[in-house]
Parts: sequence; structure tokens; C-alpha cells
Amino acid sequence: MQYEVVLIRIREGEKIAYFNIKDLPSHKIKVGDYAVIEAERGREYGQAISETELVSEEDIEAPLRKVVRIATREDLRQIQENKKKTKEAVDICAKKIEEHKLDMKLVNAEYSFDRSKFIFYFTAEGRVDFRELVKDLARQFRARIELRQIGVRDEARIFGGYGPCGRLLCCKSFLKDFEPVTVRMAKDQNLPLNPSKISGVCGRLMCCLGYEHNVYKKLLQGLPKQGDAVNIKEGKGRVISVNPLKRTVRMEVGEERKQVEVHYPIKK
Repeated sequence: MQYEVVLIRIREGEKIAYFNIKDLPSHKIKVGDYAVIEAERGREYGQAISETELVSEEDIEAPLRKVVRIATREDLRQIQENKKKTKEAVDICAKKIEEHKLDMKLVNAEYSFDRSKFIFYFTAEGRVDFRELVKDLARQFRARIELRQIGVRDEARIFGGYGPCGRLLCCKSFLKDFEPVTVRMAKDQNLPLNPSKISGVCGRLMCCLGYEHNVYKKLLQGLPKQGDAVNIKEGKGRVISVNPLKRTVRMEVGEERKQVEVHYPIKK
């Protein structure tokens, strides 16, 4: 079974998820449009970050919720007012954190569409006892207060920015979840293991290292590794470099250390 869906960023920087658009009128939703959506607790707002697409049931994270409507003028007015109140809330919360002498860094805040809840995002080295802070904020805003500790990747998703490729950060533009990324992925792709070359703005390994890793793993099958001793028709050689995309290996052969390139066809 397939569903017609669109990727929506919930509120300003939280989760990205698919939403069903079956109840929308024929003009559909466009990239950049704000929409009122079904959320876990009531209705929320979000922004479309993809064109509509057909997605099979197995590729969808359950439950698949729906887009209620494309945001009206009144909805947009409320969203803008919520953003204004959010900026004020960040300043107030930052002062409260100082008053309580808590070892935490406030990153951002979000106001729910129905104005019943404030969510404050923060980073910290360890666990933080913020119970008294929550009480203070609840009295101040007369709303439910939720404090969420996030990591540096989540912080990058909230603030956004541009990667070394010159494009908007993947986590800000389309990634729904953060997948594990390892140094092995960089090694398999013959990338320099210089942290400044393979790290993103968050300071962690770039998410895009994982995009083509399975292809490289497949292409590396059957190829010797750098440093291996291999017998070829020219004699015994030592591997000095491997090019998985071309399926070639450069070797030094004999006492003269003559360099030769050997092609390894993919076995069917």
C-alpha cells in the first residue's frame, strides 16, 4: 500500500516526519508552505520541506499522522505571535538558569501551536536537576514546561548553517533521523582523516559520510588493502593505493619499485 505524503518539519527545528495529505484540496501543499498538522498531543504547526511523494507503507514510521490544513492567514498570524513570545521566553529562561546557577546552556525554545506548552532545549555535560527551574517557568508562563537535553547534532539542526559542500545542512533540510557515522566510512572512501575535513559544523563526523558507504563496501570486495603483498604477472608487488570506484590498485613491483596499475573486474 502506498500513501501520498509530504515531509514536514514540526515547529521550527524539532522532528522531521512524513504526513499524509489525503484530506487536502486538489491544489496540494508546496515546499515552504506552513500547515496545521496532527501531533501526538493535539494540533501543531510545521513547514513542508519536500514535494509530495508516494511512499510505501514499510518506509513510513508509524503512526502516520495527517496534514489537517494548509495554514490560513489566522494560523500564520498565530505562528508569528508564538515566535515573538518564544524569543521573550528564551531571554527569561536564560536569566532563570543564571539565578538557579545551573550548569546548562540554553539552545532554543518552542511554543506549541495551541499555546499550552513551552519546550526549552539545552545542552549540558551531565545530568541537571532543573525541577525548581521548571516550577519557576510554569509560574511565569502559565503553561506546561518541558526541558529537553539535546546533543550537538540536534543543536546544529536547530540553528542550521551550510556544510563544506555549500549546501544547507542535511539535518536542517531533509534528514529525519541521525544514523551512526564512523571513521571506517571515511577510510573506505579514501578520504583524509583530518578532523577539519570530515567533521560537520556540529564537530561530529559528517552525516553524508554514510550516504555512499554501502556502495564503497561493495566495490572494495575482492580488492587487496594498502600495504598488502600481491603476486601479479610483473612479479611480487606491494599495494600503495586502492581506487574502489575504478576497481584499480596501484603497486610497486620489484627492486626497482616500478609502479603499475592493476584492474580488478567485479565478479558476477
